[in-house]
Amino acid sequence: MAQVQKATFANGCFWCTEAVFQRLKGVVTVASGYAGGSMENPTYEDVHYKDTGHAEAIQLTYDPAVISYETLLNIFFATHDPTTLNRDGANIGTEYRSEIFYATDDEKEIAEKVKAELDSSGAYDDPIMTAITPYTNFYPAEDQHKNYYDSNPDAPYCRVIIDPKIHKLLTKYAKEVKEEYR
Repeated sequence: MAQVQKATFANGCFWCTEAVFQRLKGVVTVASGYAGGSMENPTYEDVHYKDTGHAEAIQLTYDPAVISYETLLNIFFATHDPTTLNRDGANIGTEYRSEIFYATDDEKEIAEKVKAELDSSGAYDDPIMTAITPYTNFYPAEDQHKNYYDSNPDAPYCRVIIDPKIHKLLTKYAKEVKEEYR
């Protein structure tokens, strides 16, 4: 395996995002957590009830020989509504914002290119609100948030909110999905 790279994305609820990205070929690990805020080692309660500035996010490691950063970004945009500010469906607040945390100038350039192409393509009726900002931090979430979808597939939230995102992934990006998830 080639040297893995990291990517950090926020696109609403981290349970949803983790479930989508852990199904992709070339993705080695996915961790749910908190990114972009000012407090060190925040908890779920801190992020949701204090003004920490964090977003629910994921940090993944991936093999760029198997899946490109650009493909990851296209899947990121396709599996949530990037046109809403500080919102993911019924989840409302800055912790549910859409944000790409780039670690290198190349990642920034690719993210800006993909966002601009999608904005000009007419793929969405409204402008994309996703922020593209420098990576500053990532703190893993508490254990009860890890692998939530696969551990609770019959939970109402998983059925109503996450299942459609997984269906979209399987429909639009089937060739990128690991065999065991098809």
